[in-house]
Amino acid sequence: MSVVTSQNRQTNARVQQAGPLETDGFTVKSLLKNAKVNGPPRAEATRIRNSKPTAFRKFYERGDFPIALEHDTKGNKIAWKVEIEKLDYHHYLPLFFDGLCEIDHPWDFFARQGIHDMLEHGGNKILPVIPQLIVPIKNALNTRNHKVICTTLKILQQLVTSGDMIGEALVPYYRQILPMFNLFKNWNSNLGDHIEYGQQRRENLGDLINETLEAFERHGGEDAFINIKYMIPTYESCMLN
Repeated sequence: MSVVTSQNRQTNARVQQAGPLETDGFTVKSLLKNAKVNGPPRAEATRIRNSKPTAFRKFYERGDFPIALEHDTKGNKIAWKVEIEKLDYHHYLPLFFDGLCEIDHPWDFFARQGIHDMLEHGGNKILPVIPQLIVPIKNALNTRNHKVICTTLKILQQLVTSGDMIGEALVPYYRQILPMFNLFKNWNSNLGDHIEYGQQRRENLGDLINETLEAFERHGGEDAFINIKYMIPTYESCMLN
């Protein structure tokens, strides 16, 4: 009996010397007297996600795009090898939108400039392609990358103004597009009396999101506001006020 008691005392002494036992909450170990329960992990909802290799990069490296890089006194631009109006928009426009996830040169430049040129010259060809653009837009926003999101927001603003009925065609897809808007809507820098130079470059994420939502409401028809309000309850109408 005395041997067992001495062994228990030695065991208790070793436990006391070892210090508290770190463990996660809601486990059996968390019920022990010497347990130190760790806090919950960070949600990291705004952590940057690395995107997978894009189809745009694959097609570009294979030489499937009729584009080349042209240098002039104003900077770089795309030299199209065919007339933009004659392009198959069902094939090329979703591929260029897929390149919105790119952050490395020259793929990022070609994707963004290619979208700009195609939206500028697309006319009636853009509207039938809208359903194919939703997944690439969603993937770009889901990267949580500040630069990628800002570029995507500017593209969306150009998209809704590039043709008739395009803004209304986007309304059914708000549930896929707007969750990231709600996450970053108040993402502004509080600099006090300092100057926010990102506003001049249109890189202030909170302001860009608000501008994009207002563009959605203006061009999305009568159902736009109620659908925006459903996804982003804090949004205030720019038309009703």
